[in-house]
Amino acid sequence: MTSIRPIKQAVRLVAMATTAGSLLAAPVLAQDRPTVTVAVQDIVTSGALDVMREQSNVGARVFYSIFESLIDFERQNPDLPQIPMLATEWTQIDPLTVELKLREGVVFHNGETMDADDVVFTFSDERFGLLPEQQAALEAGEEFFTHSETGVEGFVPPPEVGAVYERSWPLLDRVEKVDEMTVRFVTTTPDPTLIGRLSRGSEIYSEEGYRAAESWIAHSQAPIGTGPYKVVRFEDDNILELESHDAYWGGTPPIQTLRFIVVPEVASRVNGLLSGEYDIITDIPPDQINTVDSQDGFHVVGGPITNHRLMVFDKNNGVMQNPLVRRALTHAIDRELIVDTLWGGRTQVPAGLQWEFFGDMFIEGWTVPEYNPELARQLLDEAGYDGEPIQMRVLNNYYTNQVSTAQINAESFRQIGLNIDFQMKENWEQISDNSDGSRGIRDWSNSAPYPDPVASIVNQHCQNGGQQQNGEWTNEEFNENCIILETSMDQDTRKAAFARMLEIIEREDPGYTVLHQNAIFYGKREDITWEWSGLQSMDFRAENFSVGGSK
Repeated sequence: MTSIRPIKQAVRLVAMATTAGSLLAAPVLAQDRPTVTVAVQDIVTSGALDVMREQSNVGARVFYSIFESLIDFERQNPDLPQIPMLATEWTQIDPLTVELKLREGVVFHNGETMDADDVVFTFSDERFGLLPEQQAALEAGEEFFTHSETGVEGFVPPPEVGAVYERSWPLLDRVEKVDEMTVRFVTTTPDPTLIGRLSRGSEIYSEEGYRAAESWIAHSQAPIGTGPYKVVRFEDDNILELESHDAYWGGTPPIQTLRFIVVPEVASRVNGLLSGEYDIITDIPPDQINTVDSQDGFHVVGGPITNHRLMVFDKNNGVMQNPLVRRALTHAIDRELIVDTLWGGRTQVPAGLQWEFFGDMFIEGWTVPEYNPELARQLLDEAGYDGEPIQMRVLNNYYTNQVSTAQINAESFRQIGLNIDFQMKENWEQISDNSDGSRGIRDWSNSAPYPDPVASIVNQHCQNGGQQQNGEWTNEEFNENCIILETSMDQDTRKAAFARMLEIIEREDPGYTVLHQNAIFYGKREDITWEWSGLQSMDFRAENFSVGGSK
């Protein structure tokens, strides 16, 4: 393998504010670049490489190699400052409108040059399956529709695509083309988080690449983006193989072939790394860190990320309808025990569903419910609980330490007198299924993709969020505050609404309870220089990857 000189972070920031031409140096030949294999526990959970269909933690780490948003974050910086990406500048020209200048010379994986038409298409009703013709075709079980105005045949995305769009962009009215390299995002009402949303969720697709595909699913498995690597092979639950996009605007990618291989078992990932089969592995449990670090030529990196592990409640079934039972559950969990014994103190119990990088919107003094088994038993007595079973559903270590955490919590629940029906499930569909009305408790996690509480509590738990859309929980006062938090331009008003929302959903009428901040640890060859990100993305651009160093 040829050593690839790392480009300093400062070079990246200059490059992102200028044209690609200023970054390009002498071409790097394909034979000079390595093949890198990354072993992961999963690639996606939906079978699709589509940012509006795949909303998982695992998808986040591979998408950054394929797609790029209009505005980005300096991802290896813990403070996550915003930086230009496919847009070089942006201006709030009135309370409803943000204008963005697009980067010149950005080439898609299919060789087409990005312009305003691609941005407008990416945010079109057609792209999200919201045209009336598409809705009618979807109800009829059809995969294609005919546009009523143009007569052109197009695709019918699955309904989840439109649902995620409406959750991610609830106030967006339209995207307008000003000229070939200028667009405007126009909202229905002032949106205090619009710039944040543009930083995560504005990945741009090639309109021509989309229309050239044979079907929506075909495009979703070989999408056309602007990232440094393009899809050449995707087999769900098996492999994602990417190849260098040599026309990448940010300079020649340092890897020729980048493979993500699904290896569900931790031991197999660790053994594969140490044997040389894999170059990097993900999701190392804390108790395996020393196993890797103690071997010559290998190193573990990682730490806490912008994601919290949750336990989610269904308030509509059985004894879970009583908030006293759900409150008892929140007080039965010894979170510090979980952090200390399963994580070796390498993460923390956070202040509820919030992160310090919320800045002035962070609610100081808020905590998770105290560990108090006696109070939990008292609440069950007040609820009149008499032994009805509560179903608790768990996946097999989709999250690091998931099963061990669930087993500890299930035993804690039994210790306060609850009858827990512990069930291992194979996939998320089984976790969410409520066809028999037995759903009670399930595992989940919530991320904050940009620094505002809207990014997490609204996106996941308000009217358009996953929990309410899943039929598990709702609360009228909470929903009223959701609207305030999402639309008010007054920070004090927004902060008061957020504080009240935490009181309702984490204390009075529990919809979930936070367990701990999530953390990810990666094992890698020591001669690979690569930095991890708290946003879960794996960045293999030239300034963040090289071979021949020790980092």
